[in-house]
Amino acid sequence: MDNITEEIETKEYDINIFGFWVYLMTDLVIFAVLFACFVVLRDSTYGGLTSSQLFRVPPALAETLLLLTSSFTCSLGTLAIRRKQKSAAMIWFGVTFALGVAFLSLECVEFSKFITVGATPSRSAFLSSFFTLVGTHGLHITCGLLWMVVSMFHIGLRPLSPQSISKIFRMAFFWHFLDFVWIFIFTVVYGMGIL
Repeated sequence: MDNITEEIETKEYDINIFGFWVYLMTDLVIFAVLFACFVVLRDSTYGGLTSSQLFRVPPALAETLLLLTSSFTCSLGTLAIRRKQKSAAMIWFGVTFALGVAFLSLECVEFSKFITVGATPSRSAFLSSFFTLVGTHGLHITCGLLWMVVSMFHIGLRPLSPQSISKIFRMAFFWHFLDFVWIFIFTVVYGMGIL
């Protein structure tokens, strides 16, 4: 009976890992399409503000540094999980969460500044593609933060079983994926937009 239970758990684990990779690949396709739309539409301002008039390096750089630092602290959290150090993991994931919230706050401030000067998504195809791309990333960050909170509850309230460790590692990998996407946003949207 124990062998059958272990075999069922192994199959469920394999299906969950496969499902996570399928999800991540579909997310990659979504972001690729959004990037392609932005690149094609970035000059379609319809007489409105252009990217060089809107974008500034310091806020975008601050957001980038926040996310890169959060990726580092998330790695320290997963390292603590690997070593079964629950309190250290809680601290590092807490710091990662705070950095993610700071990132989202800066992004909301940026969006509100754009909207205040009339640079709304309905103003031009350029702004529509910008808000869609960056907003989709922000939505994913929000989901990642919620997943992180759930993972922190699991760490604090449950023993670290192989399945729970796998879930935490998938959450951390998702967070790193979002950092990777942001590097492209910083380069393609802000870097090329300021030039």
